[in-house]
Amino acid sequence: MKRNLLLSIVMVAFTLMSCSASNAEGSASAPAKGKTDNKMTKVKLETTLGDIVVELYNETPQHRDNFIKLVKEGYYNGVLFHRVIKDFMIQTGDGNSKNAGPETTLGDGDPGYTIEAEFVYPKYFHKRGALAAARTPDQMNPERRSSGSQFYIVTGKIFSSEVLKQMIQNKAKRVKEETVVRLVTENSAKIKQMQEKQDNAGMIALQNEILQQAQAKADSLTKLTDEQMDAYTSIGGTPHLDGEYTVFGEVVSGMDVVDKIQNTTTGRNDRPTVDIKIVKATILK
Repeated sequence: MKRNLLLSIVMVAFTLMSCSASNAEGSASAPAKGKTDNKMTKVKLETTLGDIVVELYNETPQHRDNFIKLVKEGYYNGVLFHRVIKDFMIQTGDGNSKNAGPETTLGDGDPGYTIEAEFVYPKYFHKRGALAAARTPDQMNPERRSSGSQFYIVTGKIFSSEVLKQMIQNKAKRVKEETVVRLVTENSAKIKQMQEKQDNAGMIALQNEILQQAQAKADSLTKLTDEQMDAYTSIGGTPHLDGEYTVFGEVVSGMDVVDKIQNTTTGRNDRPTVDIKIVKATILK
């Protein structure tokens, strides 16, 4: 074993991951206590291109309650769909986008807090019409906390089963790599102690543990259910985002409006050249 055992762990893991797989932002204040029944809340988003109705999942209570709170406060009234990418998603919820000039760079506006991730996966995934929370990248947000206000609606595209399987294999490799790096970093103090004691047996055991955890993490995010396979090969979606962004609802009517938005002409930073906004958001009784 090389003297630099930390590097050894990473290199061995990366070598294994290159082989064929054996298996195919501060904190938000706590929202008020949620509902106790199973009825899901519906919200109507009146946009300049028509109405979209979304349903909020009860299994993601912090996201649900925060969304309801912002709707009741009128936070979403007047915000733009500031980022639109065809066959991917439409994004909105930037409070700074209200009355923003055409050259204004958008995407950083929020209420000043983030929300703890609530992954209910694989039950809720990035199928076409899924409502999910935007967030900052992993490098600055390793806990994958959600933006306090920004969200997107998935449009996505339909995948063949062959392409879908290849995407999942690529994602598995990436997830294993990222998990190894994270676990090595988290265990850096222990690794240093083992190096100083020349505890090779302990290092090998830790290496195996890290690789097992990395494999388990990859498996948990890349083994698709029959429902996912059916959705992604029939109605479409964005499978590479599964388990990484919180899905907290879905569109129940108005996907034709979502498609109008996704098909609009966009310019710099994927912002529509003609503003499309949420005129008003209301809770449906």
